[in-house]
Amino acid sequence: MADSSFDIVSKIDHQEVANALNSAAREVATRYDFKNVGASIEASGEDKVVIKANTEERANAVLDVFQTWLVKRKVSLKHLDVPERGPQLSGKEYRLEVGLKEGISQENAKKIGKIIRDEGPKSVKSQIQGDELRVTSKSRDDLQAVQALLKGKDDLDFAIQFTNYR
Repeated sequence: MADSSFDIVSKIDHQEVANALNSAAREVATRYDFKNVGASIEASGEDKVVIKANTEERANAVLDVFQTWLVKRKVSLKHLDVPERGPQLSGKEYRLEVGLKEGISQENAKKIGKIIRDEGPKSVKSQIQGDELRVTSKSRDDLQAVQALLKGKDDLDFAIQFTNYR
């Protein structure tokens, strides 16, 4: 019998992010507490979102609205790269540039591989392929055990999805 496998990836559904961004922008434009504070949210390229407001608290509130819409659209908040320093004063307004993270870095792929080796079934093998990880085994049950193991890991600071299950 041939080996079964699946890929571990970290991909963003850009259409869902765009939908969440449009919904958040509509909410910011119509909400009473955002009137006359210069609050706005917009996309800046494929992988960046720019939030503007006249106070630091309002910029953080707009970010909270965006995060709420992402959760409603089932996009993991682990894809967001929010700067730790918070909104920065730029002229008369506060700007917050939030990046979108996609793909699994080499060190994160090694971390997942180590988790699979240490805690997963012994018949399972993992192999790094670019920005994704291929997991193979003769037993489909072992592969499902690995998926359950990784879904239960809350300490991963990046989002993962499972694709190409065969």
